[in-house]
Amino acid sequence: MEEPQASQPEENLADPGEKLILLVDDDESLLDLMEHVVRKEGFRTDRATDGNEALQKARALNPDLLILDFMLPGLGGYEVLRELQASGNGNIPIIVITGRHMDRKNIEIVRLEPNVKEFMEKPLRPAVLGSTIHNILRTRPPDLNRGPGQSRGPMSGGIF
Repeated sequence: MEEPQASQPEENLADPGEKLILLVDDDESLLDLMEHVVRKEGFRTDRATDGNEALQKARALNPDLLILDFMLPGLGGYEVLRELQASGNGNIPIIVITGRHMDRKNIEIVRLEPNVKEFMEKPLRPAVLGSTIHNILRTRPPDLNRGPGQSRGPMSGGIF
């Protein structure tokens, strides 16, 4: 009897081009960098720069994932995720990002929210962000076409 191939589970992974990710941060330059990374991974994106815009777009677009900065002007990230839960959009998975140091207890409180799938502190590492998104959405990473002597992918270095 033939052994099943280890690559079979990859056949069950979705195409990232079918997934929409809403990026939310008040720092335009960080939004530009996140958008670059997420699109390189094959996903479609939209963006918002404050909590109210994030809520409006999340309700209108019903994205497959939200990458949500916790420190936003006006309506903060925590309020956004609670409002999404209260308004029937609590099924949208969220990666919370923050540049503010938070103690372990507060991080665990945020992680307990049902739609929060990951919590990351800035600076973000592109490779970690990309693999986290693929894991949450069960999508197939793009073919990196690594040639001989190329041990690292295009998104493995750098931080933002």
